[in-house]
Amino acid sequence: MAVAHPRRFRFGVEMMDPFPGMTWVESARHLEALGYSTLFVPDHMHEGYGPLVAMTAAAMATTSLVVAPMVFACDFRNPAVLARELASIDVLSEGRLEVGLGAGYNPLDYSRSGIPMDRPGVRIDRLIEHVAVLRGLFGPGPFTFSGEHYRIEDLDGTPKPHRPGGPPIIVAGGGKRLLTFAATAADIIGVNPTTAAGRDNVATAQDALPPSIDTKFDWIREAAGDRFDSIEFTAWLGTAAVMNDKSTLVDKLTARFGASADDVLGSPIVLIGSESEIEDRLHARRERWGYSYTVVQARAALDFAPIVARLTGT
Repeated sequence: MAVAHPRRFRFGVEMMDPFPGMTWVESARHLEALGYSTLFVPDHMHEGYGPLVAMTAAAMATTSLVVAPMVFACDFRNPAVLARELASIDVLSEGRLEVGLGAGYNPLDYSRSGIPMDRPGVRIDRLIEHVAVLRGLFGPGPFTFSGEHYRIEDLDGTPKPHRPGGPPIIVAGGGKRLLTFAATAADIIGVNPTTAAGRDNVATAQDALPPSIDTKFDWIREAAGDRFDSIEFTAWLGTAAVMNDKSTLVDKLTARFGASADDVLGSPIVLIGSESEIEDRLHARRERWGYSYTVVQARAALDFAPIVARLTGT
């Protein structure tokens, strides 16, 4: 297997609510001061702030912090409407926006909102068209598109984004079709386990183990061709903790994954151990796969701050 291309480390935090004792704006400023690159806002019906408003507030309160959804479910918004909102954030923040997109995966989002949840293939079709519409409306001049799910007639997207061509697009997924598409269309790829078997399933957990991740990167490398070296890879950490004694947590994870401790600790969605162990694993994952953009959940952000300070930009 070819050695993954090197890229400088950066780190993001997925936040649903402010840090305890802080407002949302104060939390965004604190992340920026700690050296985090990005504040990610989830897109679920049952938790957190509305992502467009939350991203705008955070961007306006900071000077270098990037804001991004983790990730927008394409079924929830018409891309022509979303393109205008995103371009506005990009202009107002002077280019501090990334756009995470996904096909939707959580049945609760659909059942609670009354939005129909189509089969995976249809949702991926819609995501592919969604990306095409956003790219078209971010570009110069009027745009026309005729797809199965969206039709755009001679629409000149306004405002135009701060960055020519629009903000970087993140596509996250775990299946071959979605990752193959991401390899040809995304600027940043989140390589995740597939949720085809459900979110809390041993098969889903095992799809995040190193052999499966190797296979996913083989798909991406083959589909990306010459553009592989231009892609940034991000890992969303489902379990992240700085701790010297990790034995109890490792035991729980090996039972959940149905795998050995070595394989579980090697999974890119798990990052636990001492600061030095975590730094070694981040270097190893960048070398093996190309992961350089790590996203922790808010509850781990403060503990990870010293690691962020040492590794950012290296």
